[in-house]
Amino acid sequence: MVFASALVWLTTFSPATADDWPQWGGPKRDLVWRETGIVKTLPTKGLLPRVWSTPVGEGYSGPAVADGRVYITDYIRNKRIERVHSLDAETGKILWTHTYPVRYSISYPAGPRMTPVIERDRVYTIGSMGDMFCLKVSDGSVIWKKNFVADYGTKLPIWGMVASPLIDGQQLITLVGGTDGSLVVSFDKLTGKELWRSLEDKMIGYCPPVIMTFGKTRQLVVWHPTAISSLDPANGKLIWQVPFAVRAGLTISTPRQVGNRVFVTAFYNGPMMIEVSADGRKAKVAWKGKSDSEIRTDGLHSIMTTPIFNGSHIYGICSYGHLRCLDASTGKRIWETIKPTGKDRWWNAFLVTHGDRQFIHNEQGDLIIAKLSPKGYQEISRAKLVEPTRKVRRRMTIWSHPAFALKSVFARNDKELVRVNLAAGK
Repeated sequence: MVFASALVWLTTFSPATADDWPQWGGPKRDLVWRETGIVKTLPTKGLLPRVWSTPVGEGYSGPAVADGRVYITDYIRNKRIERVHSLDAETGKILWTHTYPVRYSISYPAGPRMTPVIERDRVYTIGSMGDMFCLKVSDGSVIWKKNFVADYGTKLPIWGMVASPLIDGQQLITLVGGTDGSLVVSFDKLTGKELWRSLEDKMIGYCPPVIMTFGKTRQLVVWHPTAISSLDPANGKLIWQVPFAVRAGLTISTPRQVGNRVFVTAFYNGPMMIEVSADGRKAKVAWKGKSDSEIRTDGLHSIMTTPIFNGSHIYGICSYGHLRCLDASTGKRIWETIKPTGKDRWWNAFLVTHGDRQFIHNEQGDLIIAKLSPKGYQEISRAKLVEPTRKVRRRMTIWSHPAFALKSVFARNDKELVRVNLAAGK
């Protein structure tokens, strides 16, 4: 068994600058913020001072930051439109807006879910109802577009299209969920031409595809509601597959690679660790949680939070809000706490690693600096980033991942997008 002390997660995507956040998970899609010169503690315990605040509509999508611009999507309910905005990162001024009509037939009809992806002069977005656009960064004009329902016969998942696409060389790879083996489709990123399609499943799921390398075998890992599948990213051909039937199609959090293993966690069905052979051509279950209940959990049953690794341990948010630490070699729970979160069904927080500490943005709008280790949770600092605006059960929430770039954090709720400076000495 091999466990690396650092996360291994490689793609051919190259961000424009080291301090951008041009896609889901940051420059390397690994939820690591690598900028230096960042505050050790937050400057206040109250509302963090803003560089700017810009009004936006409803949405679950997180912001992306690239080449001095910020990109965000939203929904205007009374007009039944989704929008893509490009903003000046220094001032928050909206530079352009692309608008298109939608008629929601999904649950939680409160805006787009997918974080935009930016590469050079193009920005890619996917709306809740399967409208995919490649837009010009300069003015928001359409380069090419697809509608998954019309073009592929997609039966939309109950919570809409969520997974952020992956840029890999000349390809834009994304979940489509159509007929005729088009669960996953590769498009030419410049023209929108289909390059290959692969896999079938009755449900699509919500999890973004990722590139991983095992031995010398580079592969595309797709977690969908019936299995974790590894594909050759050049042509979509199956390399290996491990069955994992997930209730309600809730494949949401992104698979994580550490050494020769892949970790996934589901709300109802819990965690599973997959071990991949040295040549990368075969895979098997290393360990799996014993509980299929989100209430009687025995490991980590995440709903939205993608777990992080710190050494040989896994940290993530469980089904009722507990931040948990697992031994990655066995799945044994080491500790749990609700100090940075809260205790209720679907309670959520997003975890980003910065050096030897973590930035935690919880659904109450708090930004927390903490250290996570096998010894426990150590909170360093906490302040309010944005106010929660979306009611879930009996609480107000934010279910949108922030972006960390330009020595700042960019975050949104259903009313505003803000930038807060986190540079040391400011």
